[in-house]
Amino acid sequence: MTGVPLDQLKETPGARPGETRDVRVKRLGMRSMRRGIKEMDIILHRYASDRLAHMNDDELDLYEALLGENDQDLYQWVSGQQEPPAHLTDMIEHIIRHTTTR
Repeated sequence: MTGVPLDQLKETPGARPGETRDVRVKRLGMRSMRRGIKEMDIILHRYASDRLAHMNDDELDLYEALLGENDQDLYQWVSGQQEPPAHLTDMIEHIIRHTTTR
C-alpha cells in the first residue's frame, strides 16, 4: 500500500467491501471536489478528474490517505508553505506539477 504504518494515517485507505474500482474512483472524485476550502476543491477536483482513472490500486490508496488529511494542511503543502509528511511528498509534488502545467 503506502509503505506507512496504518496507525500513522488519519484514515485507513482502500476499497470498501464489495466496491468496484469504478465506484471507488467515482467516490474519490466526489471527495476531491467537496473538501471545505474552495482552493483545495479546485486543485484536487482537477487532479482527480485527470488522474484517478489511470492510478493503480497502491496509488489510489495513497490518494485516499491524502484525502484524509486536513484541508488547511493540504493547502500549506500544495502551496509550498510547509513540507508535507514524507509518505505524501511524492503525491503532493505530483499534484503541484499537475496544477502548474494545467
